[in-house]
Amino acid sequence: MAVAFRPPKRDVLQALRSLVYPGVGGSGSTCCRCPLGAKRYLLTNSIVKLKEFQHKKVAIACNLPGTKETYLRNLEEKLTQNKLILKEELKTLLHLCESRDDVELAKTVIYRYHAENRNVTLGEYKFGPLFMRLCYELDLEESAVELIKDQHLRGFFSDSTSFNILMDMLFIKGKYKNALEVLIEMKNQDVKFSKDTYVLAFAICYKLNSPESFKVCTTLREEALIKGDILSRRASCFAVALALNQNHVEKATSIFSQIMNPESILCINLSLMIHIQSNMSKTLIEILKDATEGNVSKFVKKLKFSEEVLAKVREKVKDVPALLATFDELYGKLHINGQVTAYTLDALLCHTPKGLKSHMVHLNKRTVSRRTFQPLSQSLWAE
Repeated sequence: MAVAFRPPKRDVLQALRSLVYPGVGGSGSTCCRCPLGAKRYLLTNSIVKLKEFQHKKVAIACNLPGTKETYLRNLEEKLTQNKLILKEELKTLLHLCESRDDVELAKTVIYRYHAENRNVTLGEYKFGPLFMRLCYELDLEESAVELIKDQHLRGFFSDSTSFNILMDMLFIKGKYKNALEVLIEMKNQDVKFSKDTYVLAFAICYKLNSPESFKVCTTLREEALIKGDILSRRASCFAVALALNQNHVEKATSIFSQIMNPESILCINLSLMIHIQSNMSKTLIEILKDATEGNVSKFVKKLKFSEEVLAKVREKVKDVPALLATFDELYGKLHINGQVTAYTLDALLCHTPKGLKSHMVHLNKRTVSRRTFQPLSQSLWAE
């Protein structure tokens, strides 16, 4: 059996660095055409957990013995007197921060705490995601980037969630090159990529939309497949869209063919784009005709098409009168059937699916045991 070649990690890093530092053009101008483009976020609420963090802040502030000012002053005195900073003290501090000045104190405490505990990492509480949620809430992405890249804090941000939240924060603000710098740092620190990391990485490359970012996306994808990492449908869709934007239709087709269950609204519109750029005009008409068939069961969800993509289909067939006439007829039917959406392809790509509903909703509906038919205890509901 032939052994798959695994690209050296330094090659991936080299490709990433070459994209960020030499001043590559095209820093996301493509996405700015869509008003929703740079405003979308990529991580679900179940990852960012901003609401949970804010609720915890309120709870800690309410249960604090004394005032916040006294607590902060006592911590400053401990720093001055070179006393040991405890885990719970840092955790409380990060939940009390409400301003840039508070965060500056928190940064100082983080450096001291990490210096004292850098060798005690196994099973320890991870402060990285907590600090990132704080920066997310206060719009302090500069502080987050500063700390995550500081060599003196190596190991403090040892989890993918910290890097993912920061990249998401930068993505929201359209700071795609800064987000790529964070991705480089993540690789430098050998932090394992999660499924969300690949979504963010490919989305950032898609927004940069340059030959260099396409190379980075392709390299990362190949490396992921060799390592056996799972690439979600969302990540693959960003890779397909970038390949199309860079006129690599064969690559886009190849990536799309590997997507499992490509029945989503995003996938069907990407499929149309592939057929458009492959000059498959007759197949385009067949796809739209199948979508408007009246014999489809009412229980089957109807396919929806982006107005933007349909406009490109029309542009493709406009020089063939027979195809144009058929398209106009199908276009009318799609509108009547409610199968046309105003969302652009970019908006569909950057749309974040809602997180799974809490199991509490279902438990609260069932107050009687299915086995004993006796009322469920209140404590069981809460589990």
